[in-house]
Amino acid sequence: MDKKTLRSDARRILLCTIAGLIIAVNLRTFIHTGELIPAGFSGVTLLLQTVFRTFFHIELPYSPVYILMNLFPIIISFRKIGKKYTIYSCVVIILGSILTDLLPAYIITYDILLISVFGGLVNGFAIALCLYAGATSGGTDFIAIYFSEHHNVDAWDYVMYFNALVLLIDGALFGWDKALYSIIFQFVSTQVIKAMYKHYQKHTLFVVTDKPAQIAALINRETMHGSTEIDVKGTYQGTPRQMIYSVIDTDELKHVVRQIREADPEAFVNVVKTDSLAGKFHMRPKD
Repeated sequence: MDKKTLRSDARRILLCTIAGLIIAVNLRTFIHTGELIPAGFSGVTLLLQTVFRTFFHIELPYSPVYILMNLFPIIISFRKIGKKYTIYSCVVIILGSILTDLLPAYIITYDILLISVFGGLVNGFAIALCLYAGATSGGTDFIAIYFSEHHNVDAWDYVMYFNALVLLIDGALFGWDKALYSIIFQFVSTQVIKAMYKHYQKHTLFVVTDKPAQIAALINRETMHGSTEIDVKGTYQGTPRQMIYSVIDTDELKHVVRQIREADPEAFVNVVKTDSLAGKFHMRPKD
């Protein structure tokens, strides 16, 4: 194993460790104080804890329940998505869940709106760290990624429905105020992730150039995405030109545009945000 790979692995482990710690601290501060329900299996675990505490007077530990629920998705991910990806995710899952049981509860504020907003900010930041490390915080993410990449099914909408069902159950059993504040928590968390992590966002490139073959090869080399060459004509002088059309990941955008400008300083580059995409699009495999 070369030094570059070792540095990359060490960085990913460090990010996953920090993310697991932040998730646990957030659970024991903001989420615990506000009695909020996060998204995914974490929210289901907290709901089960509340149900057993309220109706059966039994205190369920967080880590065994959460790890047990993640067990089957972890097996699927290890076999079908990526081995390293799954191992690093397990660092977050195991460390975060164990620390949740070990760390004492700490009250920062009793203001439920502040708890919802700042708890969502912290949660979104922790999940973004996982994504930067090439991992996930576990649970429904494993399932959604598996169906998206292997069965071409957009499972994220179903994950949203699952989270809504959990909130409905929580609201029906324990009151709608905490369930509604949990929606604020989840919304803020999602916005932070979208702002920090760009991998799942796409942009379309329109490049008018006299070096179409060179630009097309550059895009393919840097992103593994193909492109389309279109014959066009400038209306000012009527000069025949070529335009390269391609869709790339947002996190590759600045680097690719810089490479295009270096290859052809005279190129006219138009970048358009892509909201929806259908058809074959290369997704970098999980390792």
